[in-house]
Amino acid sequence: MSSPRARFALGVYRTAGVVASPLVGAYLAYRTAKGKEERARRTERFGYASANRPQGPLVWFHAASVGETNAVIPLIREIRRRDIHVILTTGTITSAKLAAERIGNEAIHQYVPLDLKPAVSRFLEYWQPDCAIIAESEIWPATVMELGRRRIPQILVNARMSDRSFARWQRRVSIAEALFENLALVIAQSDIDAERFRDLGARHVTTSGNLKVDTDAPPYDASVLARYKKQIGDRKTWAAISTFEGEENAAAVVHRTLKERNGQLTIIVPRHPERSDEIEEMLVKQGLKVARRTRNDVLSPDIDIFLGDTIGEMGLYLRLTEVAFVGRSLFAEGGQNPLEPAMLGCAVLSGSNVQNFRETYQKLARRGSARMVRDTEMLAKGVHYLLINDEARRNMIEAGIMAVQEMRGALTATVKSLEPYINPLTVKARLLPKTMAEG
Repeated sequence: MSSPRARFALGVYRTAGVVASPLVGAYLAYRTAKGKEERARRTERFGYASANRPQGPLVWFHAASVGETNAVIPLIREIRRRDIHVILTTGTITSAKLAAERIGNEAIHQYVPLDLKPAVSRFLEYWQPDCAIIAESEIWPATVMELGRRRIPQILVNARMSDRSFARWQRRVSIAEALFENLALVIAQSDIDAERFRDLGARHVTTSGNLKVDTDAPPYDASVLARYKKQIGDRKTWAAISTFEGEENAAAVVHRTLKERNGQLTIIVPRHPERSDEIEEMLVKQGLKVARRTRNDVLSPDIDIFLGDTIGEMGLYLRLTEVAFVGRSLFAEGGQNPLEPAMLGCAVLSGSNVQNFRETYQKLARRGSARMVRDTEMLAKGVHYLLINDEARRNMIEAGIMAVQEMRGALTATVKSLEPYINPLTVKARLLPKTMAEG
């Protein structure tokens, strides 16, 4: 049972949300002007629906951004195979585009309502989900409390708890307990994550592994890949992907250090493509010639940097190389997911700040498919070694593919854990007349 102090604090949060609701329009207008909200669908953030609710059982999936959306797509398809309808909410324009491309009409997409009681209540009143399945670490107090008040089972899947988040929740442990006791089930990525959720008050916790291992390899356009491969020819290539501020400059330093020896093409794929103009300006000031994907520039022999400034084309960029540095790990903290480069046949390099993906990196490193670097100089040495040493590179690639294969199985484990919640909905859905079930 949560403490009176925690209940009071959450009550204040909920009341503040009600008071603030009329003022949020200006905030969303600002985000829209910055290109962070879709103007035509802005009212969805207030809980207003822009699609019809289908007849029959409905499961609400929430995935904050692109990575989480990719992770839950196979799970959504499993639920749909059971004739249960799905509404998927996401919080970013890029994840909305990904959902449209990857799942189309298999699920209804809406932008997630703001964590304000009026918006959440409006959303739940209209959609009336039978169950809420939330990806990874999205804990929004008003949403959790409103779902709890309505006795709608809420389940965290692929759940993870970073070092920073765990420390933050530990400073507010009574509030964490008041929120996490509302969770019907937590399906954690690892034993460490599971233990942290238990420590913070979650009552029913299981471990599944990482759903991202069971996703399909990222898609690509075969004709575009063939065109770029022809333009690159025999040049060596390496990629710095999911980069954050400072890491693009590190990639430029590596390129200039190795250019005379290897004549390589460097591919840079920033985590936030909206930074691409400033990244290109920085590269050009260093005397580097840049080609950009959005301009459809030719990768001629004099091009130094291919700037991958698009969303949803990681499958293309990674298929152009066999060596990939994964960012948010050298000058930023937390790391990014190394599974995509490993499953697509890349030797993986990373900085040491990979707290959010510690277990995944440990498994890759134990197999010999990932190597950590301390700084830009060590990164340059690692890239050079892998570019000139075919056997070492092939060994790392093969080890990565084997490690990914060993980590598979999270989808099966997750579906099994969900059965007590999903099986009754399957029965209900299949008892409906077909026309109603199709909605």
